[in-house]
Amino acid sequence: MVPAVDIVIPVLNEEKGLPQSMMILSQFLHDNLSRNPWRIVIADNGSTDNTGSVSEMLAQKYPGISYVYIPQRGRGRALRTAWLESDADIVSYMDVDLSTDLNSFPRLIQAIEEGYDIAIGSRLSARAKVRRSLKREVISRSYNMMIKSLFFVSFSDAQCGFKAVSRNAAQALVPLVKNNNWFFDTELLIIAAKRGFRIREIPVDWVEDPDSRVKVLRTAWEDFKGLMRLRFGGIPSVPANVTAGRD
Repeated sequence: MVPAVDIVIPVLNEEKGLPQSMMILSQFLHDNLSRNPWRIVIADNGSTDNTGSVSEMLAQKYPGISYVYIPQRGRGRALRTAWLESDADIVSYMDVDLSTDLNSFPRLIQAIEEGYDIAIGSRLSARAKVRRSLKREVISRSYNMMIKSLFFVSFSDAQCGFKAVSRNAAQALVPLVKNNNWFFDTELLIIAAKRGFRIREIPVDWVEDPDSRVKVLRTAWEDFKGLMRLRFGGIPSVPANVTAGRD
């Protein structure tokens, strides 16, 4: 059976850019992921503008789009809610600005179909093509070097907003993740790597969005605190009866 795919788009006050992004993404999936049943889930985490009404309009216009509202803010909270409520075989997400080239998305899905538990886009691979400010480049590389030195993991880009996870892995790992914000990705990957889940990195083309809502320095401080919590508080264990995807 061909696996079904949910593509979650976490949004916060994105009324302006959302319609164009969803039009582009829907057309891409129609043209390039036609063999898989797919659904786009707009996960609105606490928007105060017209994102909700715009999302509901898009859900009516496009049969492959659905909308869920999460009152509290936090990208991790949006992913937690959408992924755990999903009945798809593969859950994924990407940033609403589509800063990562969509041509890499089918490769994420293929990796899960081949038996990997998690597939992630990597902007730090030698084959990746990236355009971003020097400040963000330095912070990103420093952050990922810190992860490697603290946890001895093999993945190189924890926070690229372009990931896919098997349903079994998501159900096992997401409840163990404590962070509900930007550190959610990193925490999930560290737990997965240290508990034997298979992770595949896919080089991507990525262009920085000048209108990004990410507060780089504040996010970096949150990430640092999260790393210290995992390093000195311990990596949680996966329940003993969870073996899916690691055979």
